[in-house]
Amino acid sequence: MKLKHLLILPVLTAVGCQQVQRNSYDAYDEYPVPEGDWEEMVYAPEATKFALWAPTADEVSLKLYAEGQGGEPVRTLSMKEDDGGLWRATVEGDLNGQFYTFDVKVDGAWLGDTPGVWAKAVGVNGDRAAVIDLDDTDPQGWDKDVRPELKSFADIIIYEMHHRDFSIDSLSGIVHGGKFLALTEAGTRSARGQKTGIDHLKELGVTHVHILPSFDYSSVDETRLDVPQYNWGYDPKNYNVPEGSYATDPYDPEVRIREFKQMVMALHQAGIRVVMDVVYNHTAVTEGSNFERTVPGYFYRQNPEGGWANASGCGNETASEREMMRRYMVESVKYWVEEYHVDGFRFDLMGIHDLTTMRAIRKALDEIDPSIYVYGEGWAAGSPQWPADSLAMKNNIDRLAGVAAFSDEFRDSLRGPFGNDGLGAFLAGLEGHEAGIRFGLAGGVEHPQVNAGAAHKVPKFWALQPTQFISYVSCHDDMCLADRLKATMPDASPAVRTALHKLAETAVLTSQGVPFIFAGDEVMRDKSGVHNSYNSPDSINAIRWELKAKNREVFDYVCGLIDMRRHHPAFRLGDADRVRECLEFLPVKEANVVAFRLKGAPAGDTWQDITVILNARSRSTAIDLPEGTWQVVARDGRIDARRGLGTMPGGQVSVGPRSALILHR
Repeated sequence: MKLKHLLILPVLTAVGCQQVQRNSYDAYDEYPVPEGDWEEMVYAPEATKFALWAPTADEVSLKLYAEGQGGEPVRTLSMKEDDGGLWRATVEGDLNGQFYTFDVKVDGAWLGDTPGVWAKAVGVNGDRAAVIDLDDTDPQGWDKDVRPELKSFADIIIYEMHHRDFSIDSLSGIVHGGKFLALTEAGTRSARGQKTGIDHLKELGVTHVHILPSFDYSSVDETRLDVPQYNWGYDPKNYNVPEGSYATDPYDPEVRIREFKQMVMALHQAGIRVVMDVVYNHTAVTEGSNFERTVPGYFYRQNPEGGWANASGCGNETASEREMMRRYMVESVKYWVEEYHVDGFRFDLMGIHDLTTMRAIRKALDEIDPSIYVYGEGWAAGSPQWPADSLAMKNNIDRLAGVAAFSDEFRDSLRGPFGNDGLGAFLAGLEGHEAGIRFGLAGGVEHPQVNAGAAHKVPKFWALQPTQFISYVSCHDDMCLADRLKATMPDASPAVRTALHKLAETAVLTSQGVPFIFAGDEVMRDKSGVHNSYNSPDSINAIRWELKAKNREVFDYVCGLIDMRRHHPAFRLGDADRVRECLEFLPVKEANVVAFRLKGAPAGDTWQDITVILNARSRSTAIDLPEGTWQVVARDGRIDARRGLGTMPGGQVSVGPRSALILHR
């Protein structure tokens, strides 16, 4: 039974400024929910079954096409209404290789062709879904692909990258620049002989690669890949299909799927897990989106004035609290795990989603593999149309076990606030940011020494466990670290900025939170000072691999930090009580200095009383150590965790300007 319309709301169309009438409903919780699997297309050689959830439809038409673009339908069928709001049709015969769309009629008006909301294969530009046998997309050895071992979330080190940034440089030595397959090429070298691509990742030692949106998005025209185009991909079109511009052939629906799987398998064989950046909080367009052409109004929140809510800042926000949107998100992440072997998810503007949905996602993933990691941005671009205390905001993470959030407090305390590119913080020598640094080093958990004074306290200890806390200094949003240091310290010499770059990475990689590195920061990559490079050309966004040779000392230093962290569990205790027990902040005599000791030899570690001093001052500082002999691991921008850098006696020791001293008994 179709639902009755309860009110009419005026909504601006996506094109132009005409105001039109659109039917909406006041009782979304009354929409029927189908039982069983939510599958829009189930292929078999004998017959293909189609089903579309469209509970408000008057009619639904299924159109079959020979091609993924252009031409008239070879067949059009009327679908039949069934229970749970579903419309069904079965087509006899083998449809493998054909394409299809749905067209939904509501209140006498046809809404326009859509591949559905659950397309798993599409033609070029994602306008038509494809009938394929997914088993045919599995690369050789896919059945033997396994996730690299992960004993604890505390062991994770994340590397965030964009496909095109990472491999498009003509000097990268990579054949498939800007493609999924770039991450399958072993043995690639830069023009100056440096390892690139997947070998670079192995050399660096990260455990997880976070790839920016790789589902099918709107902003790149896949029919014109001969023309330079660039976008980060935060404009979703088809959530459950890989992006065609990263495939070698966007016209063949099987190619993008197979090549994504090849990428995942190659990374797994290299010992690296794959995190997918997901953007369920909004779609690229509202009117004309697959959601809106299927069940008008249902998948999006509305504001009190009757327009689209817009906490995403992109024109709409999805309604995760509605049963079928929640189910959609849960089943979508499960699909990426089961079909593509994805190992984790980063949720864009996670603060738009409700807590119940995020808990449901965590529970569903735990049932598959509890080592799958989930984290996101604990904020929104505006005020969501849902109660703030029920959203997956950062300050509610303590009510969301097993889900992590980015710490903008740690980031901003290190390099300055998001909203002011020219304003620095700890790294620039500005006083008053020490509490934020201590907060980050403790992994965001409550610790009695973080707020060690009346001023400059952190507002809330929001992480229950340090594994819920993403420690970072830069990411794809905002300036990368090299640009930020130039902006905040324009008169500083290259040597000073190099020293501060190392100091920032030391803070991130000695934090009890989960460290996160923006691709290219390890070679001092820059983006010519561009703050928001989401659609800037390759000349701005590409990692120039010549920098690895030029800034090899920075790369080696970051490698040394990662190696130290991976071999010494004291830096990744993984438990809030253990952090409070072992992590002791030491008294310092000057501002812009933070020091801590990991007391004793935490279980599994061979080092005792590991001590780290971060000095952001322009001159040396002194600190008192207990008597005894200390092994130096890092000093004056050098690190060697395996052999050490010599010994020093206890008592008063000197820490060089803009550098870290790391030592242990």
